[in-house]
Amino acid sequence: MGWATAHHLMRLEPAADVTVIEKDPTLRLASTMLSDGNVRIQFNLEENIAISKYAMEVLEEFPSDMAVGDYSPDPQMRKQGNLFLVDEPGRKAALAGLETQRRMGCDSEWLDMDAIVARFPALASGELIGGTFGPSDGSVDPTAVVDGYRRKAIAAGAKTLHDEVESIVVSDESVVGIRAAASGAMDADRVVVCAGAWSTDLLLTAGVEIPVEPVMRTVYVVAGDVDGGSKLPSFFLPNGVYVLPEHDAYLIAWSTDQDPVGFDFAPAPRSRFYDVIWPALASIIPAFDRLEVIRSWAGLYAQNRLDANAIVGEWPTIHGLYQATGFSGHGFQQCHAVGRHLAELMTGTDPSLDLSRLGPQRILDGEPLLEHAGRII
Repeated sequence: MGWATAHHLMRLEPAADVTVIEKDPTLRLASTMLSDGNVRIQFNLEENIAISKYAMEVLEEFPSDMAVGDYSPDPQMRKQGNLFLVDEPGRKAALAGLETQRRMGCDSEWLDMDAIVARFPALASGELIGGTFGPSDGSVDPTAVVDGYRRKAIAAGAKTLHDEVESIVVSDESVVGIRAAASGAMDADRVVVCAGAWSTDLLLTAGVEIPVEPVMRTVYVVAGDVDGGSKLPSFFLPNGVYVLPEHDAYLIAWSTDQDPVGFDFAPAPRSRFYDVIWPALASIIPAFDRLEVIRSWAGLYAQNRLDANAIVGEWPTIHGLYQATGFSGHGFQQCHAVGRHLAELMTGTDPSLDLSRLGPQRILDGEPLLEHAGRII
């Protein structure tokens, strides 16, 4: 979010004085670097769909558009497709979402179980009736995306600072700067908070409260001899378990209300996979009845407890204070459009996309903007 915003600021306002402050330039604990890199058009809110459509366009040209000198970042876009499997209770909601996607020009389609099994025999199930399939959905390399935006922004004149922002300084209902641990006070008339799950505490220093918590999710790397292997699509079950084929293994996870809140990056024990996640998968897709955990890692969701959607824009009561947080697991894939949108707002440029409903006013009003219950975030 930070580097995408910096890139677009330099593009729209080349003389701007832009500094990106990074607590840890390695980003080893950042949600982007610990994400599984999945990208998809299959959302239900028009805003999220439009954001994803733009992301897909950007990724197609990313190596050439972000090239700096001899360096060209390759996000390694792999369009294995996302398949959101559906049971009977979820049919109506899935078809409603599909109708919106199709109306907006997406290539998503409905497949009944006969069609799914014909393409992917391993996904046979007696409990499911079909699914929505996005052939343009897939996965990309988060490292290449971050590095591409970072290098391009710096080449255009943005500065980078290795420091920790301790507080946001506000005077007369306007931002006037920040205070950093090593650098001390720094003046600024526009501040963008895009610190992921750390944004909540930082915004509190400006008197801003948001319902975003750091929720730890564990991803398991799993081996298994399943028909189709890496040629299977990424698939998502109605109960929330998802499986992403990755080379000769699978990335499998399940976010639940019992996931721990906090900044402990220790993965959940393997017993959670064997005792909880595996039965919830194999009972629906029997072909996955023989699996073995190879390794695992944990990363943070910046979970928006109001509605699990992004909070993007200027805080209504503090001029110059912008934020991009609360993405609840889909932030990485939304950085392209959100970075552009923030830069447009800050430079007085007419927004390319109308993302006003994702703005912070709904947080003050307590009015959620929800995806339907059947969509996996």
